[in-house]
Amino acid sequence: MKNLITIIILLTFTLPIYPQTTVQKYLIGANITSIVVDNDKLWVSTYGEGIYYYSFENKKWTNFSTKNNNLNNDFFYTLAVGKQEVWAGTTDGLFIYSKRKKTWTKRKFAKGGELGNWIRTLCYDNYNDILWIGRFKNLTLYDARRRKYEDFDLTKKNDTKTNNIKTIEVDGDSLVWFGTEAGVHIYNKKLDIHNSDAWSFIGNDGSSFNGDGEAVSISDILFDDKNVWFATDEFVTSDQPKFNVGGIYKFDRKFIWDRISKREGLIDDGVYTLALTGNKIWAGVYSFYTKEKKELGKGLFLIDKNTKEIKRLEFDNIDLFNTKVNELLFDGKIMWIGTDSGLLALTLDNPLAHISKK
Repeated sequence: MKNLITIIILLTFTLPIYPQTTVQKYLIGANITSIVVDNDKLWVSTYGEGIYYYSFENKKWTNFSTKNNNLNNDFFYTLAVGKQEVWAGTTDGLFIYSKRKKTWTKRKFAKGGELGNWIRTLCYDNYNDILWIGRFKNLTLYDARRRKYEDFDLTKKNDTKTNNIKTIEVDGDSLVWFGTEAGVHIYNKKLDIHNSDAWSFIGNDGSSFNGDGEAVSISDILFDDKNVWFATDEFVTSDQPKFNVGGIYKFDRKFIWDRISKREGLIDDGVYTLALTGNKIWAGVYSFYTKEKKELGKGLFLIDKNTKEIKRLEFDNIDLFNTKVNELLFDGKIMWIGTDSGLLALTLDNPLAHISKK
C-alpha cells in the first residue's frame, strides 16, 4: 500500500473497545477533504492531488489527477458515491465518474454565476437515489434515476448566507439537514419538495443555538439516537468579536440546546468535523487567529456524550496537535481520519469479536 506507516499505540482513556490499537498512515502529505467507503473501495478527495480510491480486494491505490492525465483538476472539496457514479466538487463545477465507462465528465451550473459553480458539499441519499449538491449559491437536487437536476434558492429573510450550503446530512428515510453559513434548513422527504410545509429553518435567534453570535455557520452535522450535533465555525474579528463564536451544539430535536466549547475543555472553538462511536463524539478542532484571519489545526478530541469529559487524542510519532483534521468517517471497524497532511486509519474493532464461539 502506498505511503504506509504502521504504529502501535495505547489509548487507555479513549478506546474502551480494545486497549491496543493500530494506526496506519496513507497518502502522506495529501490534504484530505472527503472520505467515502463504497463496498470494496475507499474513495478519497484531496485538495491538490486529485481523487484516490483504494481497492480492499486488490490492496492497491488508484489516483485520478492531472499528473496521471486522467483528470483535469486536482483541487476537490467534497466527494460522494452512488450506485453508478462518483461525484466530486470543485470551484469549477461538478466532476462525474461513470463506474461503468471508467471516465470523468464535468457539469457546470448556469444559476449563481461563478460562485454557483463552487461545489462545497455533496451528499448521496441511498434511500431515494438522489444526490444533494451544496453550492456556494443554491442547492441542487440530482435525481439519479431520472437523470434530472433541479436548483433551489434557500435564502431566508434576504440573508444570502442562508443560501451558502456548507454541509448536508441525510437523517434516515424522512429528513435531510442542510447546514449553511447562517443556520440550518430541514427538508421533510415525506412531503413534496415544492411544498413550503416540507421545509423548516433554524437560525440563531431566540433559544436556537442559544442565540450565540451574530450568525451560526454549520461545518458538520451528526445524529445519535435522540440528538442532533452541530460542528460550527469560529470566525471573529476585532470589529465583530461575536460574529461566529464556534463550538459544538447538541440539540434534543425539541427545545433544549447545549454547547460544548473552550469553556468546557476544548482547546478552541473552531470545529471542522464530527463522528460518533459508542458514547464518544470525535471532533476535529481548530483555532482562529483574529489578527491574521487564519485557521490553525489543533488536532482531534474525544467528548463523552454523557459526562462531557474531553480528552485530546495523541499518536506516537504523529504531530496530530498541529494538524487540521478535516474529515472523519467511521465504517464500523476503522475510524478514517482525513488531515491536511495525509490519511490516518485507526482500527477500533475488537479482534476477539470475530472469534466464533463453540
